Amino acid sequence: MLHLYDTRTRTAQDISPMDGKTLRFYCCGPTVYGPTHIGNFRTFVMQDVFRRVLELGGVPTTHIRNLTDVDDKTIRDSQKAGVSLAEFTAGWADLFHRDCAALNCLPPHAEPSAVGHIPEQIRMVQTLVEKGHAYVSEDGSVYFRISSFPEYGRLSHLDERELDLGKTANTRSNADEYEKDSVADFVLWKSRRPEDGNNFWPSPWGEGRPGWHLECSAMIHKYFGNDFDLHSGGVDLVFPHHENEVAQSRCACGGGFARLWFHITHLLVDGGKMSKSLGNMYTLADLDKLGHRPSAVRYVLAGGYYRRPLNFTLSSLEDAKAALNRLSKFDMQLRNASGTDSVPSYEEFCAAFPELGIFQPAWDSLNDDLNTPEALGHVFSAIRKADIPSLSPEEAARLRNAFHFILAAFGIILPEEGQEEAPEEIRTLADQRWQAKQNRDWTEADRLRAEVAALGWVIKDRKDGYDLARK
Repeated sequence: MLHLYDTRTRTAQDISPMDGKTLRFYCCGPTVYGPTHIGNFRTFVMQDVFRRVLELGGVPTTHIRNLTDVDDKTIRDSQKAGVSLAEFTAGWADLFHRDCAALNCLPPHAEPSAVGHIPEQIRMVQTLVEKGHAYVSEDGSVYFRISSFPEYGRLSHLDERELDLGKTANTRSNADEYEKDSVADFVLWKSRRPEDGNNFWPSPWGEGRPGWHLECSAMIHKYFGNDFDLHSGGVDLVFPHHENEVAQSRCACGGGFARLWFHITHLLVDGGKMSKSLGNMYTLADLDKLGHRPSAVRYVLAGGYYRRPLNFTLSSLEDAKAALNRLSKFDMQLRNASGTDSVPSYEEFCAAFPELGIFQPAWDSLNDDLNTPEALGHVFSAIRKADIPSLSPEEAARLRNAFHFILAAFGIILPEEGQEEAPEEIRTLADQRWQAKQNRDWTEADRLRAEVAALGWVIKDRKDGYDLARK
């Protein structure tokens, strides 16, 4: 059974479904106003590992992740771009989904959007107003009165600072996001303003739009009801976002809301914070231009312990590439020894747990608070121990299945043995050659193949694409 640190109780908890059947968990997704950077993807990759460990361990899941497609940032930047909010956010959502696929993240079972759940959010605000937990301001905005919820601060442990919440009754924050040490009545419904343009909806309080904190509560109530197993996000969301979710959800709907909380710690770059001014707020596209493929990025992001800051460096990607090649070489040796190419699929592993043998310690570490660095250490220790020449084909096949089971838990995709990542120039030429082939422009395709070959690379065609290898 997976044991995981719970933010609220500050203790390790057994992760099992409340209903004894399916573990239901909700993840705060991206705000789709630009490309998602690797700091965000650290959270999404670790949530993916969490889900994989559960499902491979025999626990079915229902994974819900939202898309924030209306807030201060999406409205501001869509207006700057001169396009509708829907068109603007759809483009960035598509890029996010492509990046998730490149990183081998399992898609959520449902991905609701804020704009798609305006009626649910309005109903929740109405309930909060009727119960006295929210009030309407002079301009038609609606605020949550945090002094009406005595348990405010329990999740983030703000109550340990002996805050007098009564003093905040006349302090309001109309921004979707505000200073992390600010305790203020937060906005549920924002009245229409000129800078919002055409991005407004009718409500009992006048035209406007929901505040950022509200959407997750409305979606969770729709898909999971008043109680569910686990809520997850980056550690920066504990306060105020998740604290506000707890308050508005419990006051509107009753119940206990999330039983457990799983938060992932920050990612650092070269020992410091990411920032646009420093040029280190990397996206997958940025790293691809530097010759680093998503498989290496995934390895780095999944390999850091989620409760400690992960220091991301470009040299760590080179180390990841070397580690992946070592894993691939081991897999090739097992494949040759077993005499078979096939291994079970992820779905087959979820249905039938294999005998893990020397890889059991790696699985045990994953179940011990998702200790991924320790688990990887056990993987390489097992590789060193393996005496492949002494194995029968059947033994080699069983060991290979166990190896791929652990790879599936990490979501690692192996390169071919000895495969070297092609630089961007080569991949661009190969992409152009593939497109020429699709267009039946055989002369251009042959020319580009020859150009790639002159640069020391071979294009190996597949039915659905191609591979690149050094000559």
